[in-house]
Amino acid sequence: MPENEILEEILYNLKEINSKLDRLLSKGEIVPFSNEKLNVNSSLDVMMLLSLPDHLRTTATTLFEIGPATAEDIAEITRKERAVESNYLNQLVRMEHVEKYREGRKVYFHINSNMC
Repeated sequence: MPENEILEEILYNLKEINSKLDRLLSKGEIVPFSNEKLNVNSSLDVMMLLSLPDHLRTTATTLFEIGPATAEDIAEITRKERAVESNYLNQLVRMEHVEKYREGRKVYFHINSNMC
C-alpha cells in the first residue's frame, strides 16, 4: 500500500475516533478527567502527566514548554504528522487540560489557564 494511502487511512480513522468520542461525551457515557475529583490544583502537574499515555504526555509537555501553538507547531517539534498532533491536542481539550481558540484561519492550543 502506498504511503499516501496509508496516511489517508490513518487520518480517516482518527476523524472517526474523534467523532465517536464526541458522541460518547455528549451522551455522558464517558466522563472527562476531572481535577476537581482528585483535588489537584494544576492541569499539568506531575501526577496528571504520569497518568497520560506517552503520546499525550509528549504533546502536553511540548505545549507547556512552547506556550500557545498550532498543531503544526507541535508536530514540528515532536516529528509527528500534523493530523496526529491535532487529534492528540483535541483529546487533551476534551479532557479539559488544554483550551483552543481561533485567530483567523489558525487554531491555537494552550494549557487550560482555569486549571493552573
